[in-house]
Amino acid sequence: MTAAPRLRSSGDRKELDELSLARARRGDRDGCARFVAFHQRLVFAAIGRILGPGPGQAHVEDLAQEAFLKALRALPRFDPSGPAKVSTWLLTIATRVALSHLRRRRIETEPLHDIDGPAIHPHEAIDARQRILQAAATLTPEQRAVFVLRDVHGLTETEVAAALELDVSAAKSRLHRARARMRRALTEADHD
Repeated sequence: MTAAPRLRSSGDRKELDELSLARARRGDRDGCARFVAFHQRLVFAAIGRILGPGPGQAHVEDLAQEAFLKALRALPRFDPSGPAKVSTWLLTIATRVALSHLRRRRIETEPLHDIDGPAIHPHEAIDARQRILQAAATLTPEQRAVFVLRDVHGLTETEVAAALELDVSAAKSRLHRARARMRRALTEADHD
Protein backbone atom coordinates (compact mmCIF):
# COMPACT_ATOMS: atom_id res chain seq x y z
CA MET A 1 0.00 0.00 0.00
CA THR A 2 1.38 3.40 -0.96
CA ALA A 3 1.26 6.42 1.28
CA ALA A 4 -0.92 9.32 0.26
CA PRO A 5 1.00 11.93 -1.73
CA ARG A 6 2.11 14.97 0.20
CA LEU A 7 0.81 18.37 -0.77
CA ARG A 8 2.52 21.66 -1.25
CA SER A 9 0.53 24.85 -1.26
CA SER A 10 0.30 26.89 -4.44
CA GLY A 11 -1.95 29.80 -3.67
CA ASP A 12 -5.36 28.41 -2.85
CA ARG A 13 -4.72 25.15 -4.74
CA LYS A 14 -2.68 22.21 -3.60
CA GLU A 15 -0.04 20.65 -5.84
CA LEU A 16 1.63 17.26 -5.78
CA ASP A 17 4.90 17.32 -3.82
CA GLU A 18 8.16 17.67 -5.76
CA LEU A 19 9.46 14.16 -4.98
CA SER A 20 6.28 12.44 -6.20
CA LEU A 21 6.24 14.64 -9.30
CA ALA A 22 9.90 13.87 -10.04
CA ARG A 23 9.22 10.14 -9.71
CA ALA A 24 6.23 10.41 -12.07
CA ARG A 25 8.32 12.40 -14.56
CA ARG A 26 10.89 9.56 -14.57
CA GLY A 27 8.10 7.08 -15.34
CA ASP A 28 8.30 5.38 -11.94
CA ARG A 29 5.19 3.21 -11.60
CA ASP A 30 4.43 4.32 -8.02
CA GLY A 31 5.07 7.97 -8.93
CA CYS A 32 2.68 7.73 -11.89
CA ALA A 33 0.04 6.08 -9.70
CA ARG A 34 0.38 8.88 -7.15
CA PHE A 35 0.14 11.47 -9.92
CA VAL A 36 -3.11 9.97 -11.20
CA ALA A 37 -4.57 9.42 -7.73
CA PHE A 38 -3.76 12.97 -6.69
CA HIS A 39 -5.28 14.61 -9.79
CA GLN A 40 -8.16 12.27 -10.64
CA ARG A 41 -10.93 14.30 -8.96
CA LEU A 42 -9.78 17.46 -10.74
CA VAL A 43 -9.67 15.76 -14.16
CA PHE A 44 -12.97 13.90 -13.75
CA ALA A 45 -14.71 17.07 -12.57
CA ALA A 46 -13.37 19.22 -15.41
CA ILE A 47 -14.27 16.70 -18.11
CA GLY A 48 -17.69 16.03 -16.62
CA ARG A 49 -18.49 19.71 -16.43
CA ILE A 50 -17.31 20.40 -19.96
CA LEU A 51 -19.37 17.51 -21.37
CA GLY A 52 -22.38 18.80 -19.49
CA PRO A 53 -25.33 16.78 -18.23
CA GLY A 54 -26.85 14.00 -20.25
CA PRO A 55 -25.55 11.07 -22.25
CA GLY A 56 -22.05 12.50 -22.52
CA GLN A 57 -21.42 11.66 -18.87
CA ALA A 58 -21.00 8.01 -19.88
CA HIS A 59 -17.71 9.00 -21.55
CA VAL A 60 -16.11 10.83 -18.62
CA GLU A 61 -14.09 7.86 -17.37
CA ASP A 62 -12.75 6.99 -20.83
CA LEU A 63 -11.84 10.61 -21.54
CA ALA A 64 -10.16 11.00 -18.16
CA GLN A 65 -8.08 7.91 -18.90
CA GLU A 66 -7.16 9.35 -22.30
CA ALA A 67 -6.16 12.65 -20.66
CA PHE A 68 -3.97 10.87 -18.09
CA LEU A 69 -2.29 8.75 -20.77
CA LYS A 70 -1.46 11.88 -22.76
CA ALA A 71 -0.25 13.66 -19.64
CA LEU A 72 1.93 10.77 -18.47
CA ARG A 73 3.52 10.51 -21.93
CA ALA A 74 4.24 14.25 -21.95
CA LEU A 75 5.15 14.56 -18.26
CA PRO A 76 8.91 14.04 -18.78
CA ARG A 77 8.89 17.19 -20.96
CA PHE A 78 6.91 19.25 -18.43
CA ASP A 79 9.07 21.87 -16.71
CA PRO A 80 8.03 22.12 -13.04
CA SER A 81 9.94 25.40 -12.74
CA GLY A 82 8.11 26.85 -15.76
CA PRO A 83 5.20 29.27 -15.68
CA ALA A 84 2.42 26.65 -15.51
CA LYS A 85 1.48 24.61 -12.46
CA VAL A 86 1.04 20.88 -12.99
CA SER A 87 -2.69 21.19 -12.25
CA THR A 88 -3.11 23.95 -14.84
CA TRP A 89 -1.15 21.95 -17.42
CA LEU A 90 -3.24 18.85 -16.69
CA LEU A 91 -6.51 20.82 -16.88
CA THR A 92 -5.38 22.04 -20.29
CA ILE A 93 -4.92 18.47 -21.49
CA ALA A 94 -8.23 17.31 -20.00
CA THR A 95 -10.09 20.26 -21.53
CA ARG A 96 -8.65 19.60 -24.97
CA VAL A 97 -9.55 15.90 -24.74
CA ALA A 98 -13.14 16.77 -23.76
CA LEU A 99 -13.53 19.38 -26.49
CA SER A 100 -12.06 17.03 -29.07
CA HIS A 101 -14.59 14.40 -28.03
CA LEU A 102 -17.44 16.90 -28.35
CA ARG A 103 -16.28 17.90 -31.82
CA ARG A 104 -16.10 14.25 -32.90
CA ARG A 105 -19.47 13.33 -31.46
CA ARG A 106 -21.93 16.15 -31.33
CA ILE A 107 -23.88 14.91 -28.36
CA GLU A 108 -27.56 15.50 -28.83
CA THR A 109 -29.28 16.98 -25.85
CA GLU A 110 -32.97 17.42 -25.31
CA PRO A 111 -34.11 20.86 -24.19
CA LEU A 112 -35.94 20.77 -20.89
CA HIS A 113 -39.12 22.24 -22.32
CA ASP A 114 -39.36 19.33 -24.80
CA ILE A 115 -39.31 16.61 -22.16
CA ASP A 116 -42.62 14.80 -21.85
CA GLY A 117 -44.17 14.75 -18.43
CA PRO A 118 -45.85 17.07 -16.00
CA ALA A 119 -44.59 20.64 -15.79
CA ILE A 120 -42.78 21.17 -12.52
CA HIS A 121 -42.17 24.64 -11.15
CA PRO A 122 -38.38 25.14 -10.69
CA HIS A 123 -38.76 26.54 -7.17
CA GLU A 124 -40.67 23.47 -6.07
CA ALA A 125 -38.62 20.68 -7.57
CA ILE A 126 -35.19 21.87 -8.66
CA ASP A 127 -32.49 22.94 -6.26
CA ALA A 128 -29.91 25.58 -7.08
CA ARG A 129 -27.31 23.06 -8.26
CA GLN A 130 -29.69 21.51 -10.75
CA ARG A 131 -30.70 24.94 -12.02
CA ILE A 132 -27.06 25.84 -12.60
CA LEU A 133 -26.40 22.53 -14.36
CA GLN A 134 -29.41 23.13 -16.58
CA ALA A 135 -28.25 26.65 -17.37
CA ALA A 136 -24.76 25.36 -18.15
CA ALA A 137 -26.30 22.86 -20.57
CA THR A 138 -27.41 25.82 -22.71
CA LEU A 139 -23.79 26.82 -23.30
CA THR A 140 -21.87 25.76 -26.38
CA PRO A 141 -19.00 23.35 -25.63
CA GLU A 142 -16.50 26.18 -26.16
CA GLN A 143 -18.38 28.50 -23.79
CA ARG A 144 -18.76 25.71 -21.22
CA ALA A 145 -15.00 25.02 -21.36
CA VAL A 146 -14.14 28.68 -20.68
CA PHE A 147 -16.78 28.92 -17.94
CA VAL A 148 -15.64 25.71 -16.23
CA LEU A 149 -11.93 26.57 -16.35
CA ARG A 150 -12.39 30.16 -15.14
CA ASP A 151 -15.38 30.14 -12.82
CA VAL A 152 -15.32 26.58 -11.50
CA HIS A 153 -11.60 25.71 -11.46
CA GLY A 154 -10.35 29.26 -10.90
CA LEU A 155 -7.80 29.50 -13.70
CA THR A 156 -6.75 33.01 -14.66
CA GLU A 157 -7.91 34.41 -17.99
CA THR A 158 -4.35 34.00 -19.30
CA GLU A 159 -4.30 30.34 -18.22
CA VAL A 160 -7.73 29.74 -19.80
CA ALA A 161 -6.58 31.32 -23.04
CA ALA A 162 -3.46 29.15 -23.10
CA ALA A 163 -5.44 26.00 -22.29
CA LEU A 164 -7.84 26.61 -25.15
CA GLU A 165 -5.22 27.99 -27.55
CA LEU A 166 -6.95 31.37 -27.75
CA ASP A 167 -5.72 34.89 -27.29
CA VAL A 168 -6.75 36.45 -23.99
CA SER A 169 -9.31 38.78 -25.59
CA ALA A 170 -11.06 35.82 -27.27
CA ALA A 171 -11.14 33.93 -23.98
CA LYS A 172 -12.58 37.00 -22.21
CA SER A 173 -15.19 37.38 -24.94
CA ARG A 174 -16.26 33.74 -24.68
CA LEU A 175 -16.42 34.00 -20.92
CA HIS A 176 -18.54 37.16 -21.14
CA ARG A 177 -20.96 35.42 -23.55
CA ALA A 178 -21.07 32.29 -21.38
CA ARG A 179 -21.87 34.27 -18.24
CA ALA A 180 -24.55 36.29 -20.07
CA ARG A 181 -26.13 33.10 -21.39
CA MET A 182 -26.05 31.55 -17.92
CA ARG A 183 -27.75 34.65 -16.45
CA ARG A 184 -30.46 34.53 -19.14
CA ALA A 185 -31.06 30.82 -18.60
CA LEU A 186 -31.27 31.24 -14.83
CA THR A 187 -33.60 34.24 -15.16
CA GLU A 188 -35.85 32.33 -17.56
CA ALA A 189 -35.94 29.38 -15.15
CA ASP A 190 -36.98 31.74 -12.35
CA HIS A 191 -39.88 33.07 -14.45
CA ASP A 192 -41.17 29.67 -15.58
